Amino acid sequence: MNKIISILTESIIAFAATNIDDILILLLFFSQINTYFRRRHIFVGQYLGFTFIIIASLPGFFGGLVIPRAWIGLLGILPIAIGIKQLFSQETERVEIQTVTSDFTSSRTTNPLLSFISSLISPQTYKVAAITFANGGDNIGIYIPLFAGINFSSLLITLAVFFIMVGVWCVVAYLLARQVTIASILSRYGSAIVPFVLIALGLYIMYERGTFTLLSLIKK
Repeated sequence: MNKIISILTESIIAFAATNIDDILILLLFFSQINTYFRRRHIFVGQYLGFTFIIIASLPGFFGGLVIPRAWIGLLGILPIAIGIKQLFSQETERVEIQTVTSDFTSSRTTNPLLSFISSLISPQTYKVAAITFANGGDNIGIYIPLFAGINFSSLLITLAVFFIMVGVWCVVAYLLARQVTIASILSRYGSAIVPFVLIALGLYIMYERGTFTLLSLIKK
């Protein structure tokens, strides 16, 4: 029992320590909810992106492959690219959202299975997943040695805690975004600052991981 408690505590701390910055990103996502970008896109995208982070971290459990931090930092290119695209296409996206609003309203289904399937194939879901995965460099760097030091049963418990915590993180961010003051600020300025936050996030990821040192290797 003590071992299980220890694993649970270690898993919660590891998740919280590596996902504090995700709260801000999730808050920004939830502030953009409309008929084109829905809650399910964020939830499914977050789980999808986190699943890829886990997959990338599993080599640590099998005891061999360790990804250099500088190369992990290349994941920062993803939020930079998405941020630049959003920066130059905000007006176009507003027009598209207004144009397709009636289509989404008329084609909305109450079937949860169909809604889930549509979320899986939505480009909005992949956008959230890409940003989640790109922001997971610290996660991978910590999860690889964490997984390397546990057995299979402990790994299963750890993964179960992680995936539960993803849902908790999404719910907390959603509830915070619904607060009047926070929601008002995010709804007013969220669209304008999201591209810059994503670009800054990508640059920080590359800087913090030492990715820019790869440029010196390329010059040589």
